[in-house]
Amino acid sequence: MAGDSQGSKTVRAVDRAIDILQCFLPDKPWMSVLEIQQRVPLSRPTLYRLLQTLVAKGLVRAQGEPQRFALDFGVGRLAHSWIAGIDAIALARPILERLRSATGETTALFVRRGDLRQCVAELASPHVLAISRGIGETDHLWRGASGKAILAFMDDNEVAAVVRTLPKRADKAAVLADLSRARKDGFFISRGEVFLGAIAIAAPYFDHTDRVAGSVGVFGPQARLDEHWVVKTTAFVVKSAAELSAASGHVSLAGKK
Repeated sequence: MAGDSQGSKTVRAVDRAIDILQCFLPDKPWMSVLEIQQRVPLSRPTLYRLLQTLVAKGLVRAQGEPQRFALDFGVGRLAHSWIAGIDAIALARPILERLRSATGETTALFVRRGDLRQCVAELASPHVLAISRGIGETDHLWRGASGKAILAFMDDNEVAAVVRTLPKRADKAAVLADLSRARKDGFFISRGEVFLGAIAIAAPYFDHTDRVAGSVGVFGPQARLDEHWVVKTTAFVVKSAAELSAASGHVSLAGKK
């Protein structure tokens, strides 16, 4: 019994230490003991003991008199190790599987490769009549839903650079209008733009630096799909892209509040 009691205390100590680490926010990087105590209700002696342990491990640093605390280099080292282990394709696969089950059509993950977007994962529709891009397929960012969903959320200077390279056959005004609509809506829908008779819906996903990393898309034949499917699928695509963003370390504006 004594061993069980000690084990329980150890778990609570770890839980409390994590609570302390999580109470630091971008808009509140430095806090006094009193401010931390308001967020993590612990006795002053217990809080000091935990803070000193975190300081000794390089996860928290103390400064000034009276002391104020902030996250230290150890947290950054852990974050770096976590980021290095992020595999967008592995993270996306279960999301794409759920998206395909919900929509009944082909789902895919696209990533940015310079001025191109590339399909790096695809789960084909179970229907005989289906649209497939194929893993490894690349295209210009200004073509199709999957590319425009990325391009619309890139830095303004990067967008301008891509637009300057548009071929003469491209309608620059139409492309810019599409990008404006994608930014406003948070997704893009194309009909017959890349494949005749196909409809595609895509939404961007973001990495831990808040930069757009790629897009999540669904596509299928217009002959089988009605507007009710389009509305329903658009909601699923946006949700799926948000899930992948969160799994990639992106914190939404809502999550930062």
